[in-house]
Amino acid sequence: MSDSKKNQLKKSLGLSFNIAVLIGGTIGVGILRTPGTIAGLLDNYWLIIACWLFGGLFVLIGANSYAELATMLPKAGGSYNYIKRAFGNYAGFLSGWFDYITNAIPPAFYCIVISEYIIILFPDLKNYSTVIAISLLVAFVLLHLSGVKNGSAFQQITSFLKVICFVCLVVACFMYSDVKVPVIQKDNSFFQIGLLFGIFKSLQLIIGTYNGWNSVCFFAEENDDPGKNIPRSLYSGVLLVIAIYVLLNLAFFHVLSVETIAKSNLAAADVANIIFGKNGAVIVIVISIFSLISILNAFMMIPPRILFGLSRDGFFIEKGTQVNKGGTPIVALLVSSLFSLFLICIGSFEVLFSFAAFTSIIVWGLAYFSLLKLRTTEPDLPRPYRSKFHPWLTILAIIVSLALLLGFVYSDPKGFGIIVVITLISYPLFLVLKRRK
Repeated sequence: MSDSKKNQLKKSLGLSFNIAVLIGGTIGVGILRTPGTIAGLLDNYWLIIACWLFGGLFVLIGANSYAELATMLPKAGGSYNYIKRAFGNYAGFLSGWFDYITNAIPPAFYCIVISEYIIILFPDLKNYSTVIAISLLVAFVLLHLSGVKNGSAFQQITSFLKVICFVCLVVACFMYSDVKVPVIQKDNSFFQIGLLFGIFKSLQLIIGTYNGWNSVCFFAEENDDPGKNIPRSLYSGVLLVIAIYVLLNLAFFHVLSVETIAKSNLAAADVANIIFGKNGAVIVIVISIFSLISILNAFMMIPPRILFGLSRDGFFIEKGTQVNKGGTPIVALLVSSLFSLFLICIGSFEVLFSFAAFTSIIVWGLAYFSLLKLRTTEPDLPRPYRSKFHPWLTILAIIVSLALLLGFVYSDPKGFGIIVVITLISYPLFLVLKRRK
C-alpha cells in the first residue's frame, strides 16, 4: 500500500458525531464562570442578554458561510484550507498555525481544571494535581490511539450527558420561586466610554464561550456525507448552544440579581447553593467535570486534524500525515499531546488564552473573505451547499468581525500585542519551510 493511500483519514463519522463534537467542543465551564464577570462589566439585565444573543447571532451567520466552505473543500484542518485556496500559501500557513495554537492550548488547561475540580471533591488528593492532570492526558491519548470510532462514541455519550446536566440546571432555576427577581433599573450610561469598554470586553468573553462552534469543519474529510451532514449539524448545533447559553443566563437572573451575580467568581455555584442547599456547589462541580471531559475529548481530536492538514501541505514535518489503523493521525496526536504535557508541567499557559478570541475572529474573518473570493475566482467548484442570502450575510459577517476585532484591540491591547509578535515571527519561518519544501 502506498504512503498516500495509507495516510488517508477514514470516512467513519456521521451527523450524530458532528452535533456531539460541536456541542462538546463549545460548551465548557466558561458559561458557568463568565456570567459573573459580564454582569460586573455591564450591570444591566437586558444589555447582558442582548450581548449573549448578539454573540449567538454572529456565530449563526458564520455557520451559514462555513456550511458552504466546509462542503466545498471537505478537508482536514478546517479554515486553513479555505484561506489557503483563496489567498495563497502564506495566508494559509499563518491562519493554520493561529488556528492550531488556539486549539492546542485547551487540552492542557482542561486537564488541569478537571484535576482541580476532582481535588475539591476529594481533598486528600490535593498534592496530586499535576499527576491527575497528566493521567487524564495519557488516558485520552490512549483512547484516541485506539481509533476514531472509540473517540467518536465517547464524544456522543459525554455531549449527551452534558446537555442533560445543563437542561436540569435550567429547569431547577426556573422552578425556584422563593425570591422575586429584582427590578433592574435602566442604565442611561450606554454610550459612556466605560460601558463601551465593558460591552467589547463582554463580547470577547462571550465569543470565547462560543469558540468551537465550527468544530465539525475540522472533521469534514472523515465525514461519510459532508454535503448533507455538515450544514445540518452546524445549524442545529449552533442553535442548541445559543438556546442553552441564553436560557442559563435567564435562569441565573431568575434566582439572583445582576448585582449579586456580578460579585460571583462562579455564578453557577452560588445559584446552585440557593436552589440545592449546601450540596449545590458539589452539583455544579459534577456538571463542570462532565462538561470538561466532553470538551477535552473534542479538543484532543481537533488539533491533530489541523496539524495533519498543515503537514500534508509541507508546513510541518512529513510524518505529521501518518495515520494508524484506527484512522487517527498518530504523529499529529502525539506531537499535540507532548505540547499539552509541556504546558501542564510548566503551568503558565493562561496568558496565551488572552489572544484566543483574537485569533478566532481573525481566522473566521479570513474564512468569510475566502467565501467571497472563491465565489468569484472559482465559481465552478462543486458546492453541495450554498450559503443563504449570499453575499449579504457573508459581508455582514465580515463587517461584524472587523468591528469586534477593533473592539478587542481597544479592550485588550496586550492580547493584540501577542498576535503582532506571532505574525512577525511567522513570515521568516514560512520562508524557511517553503525553501525546504
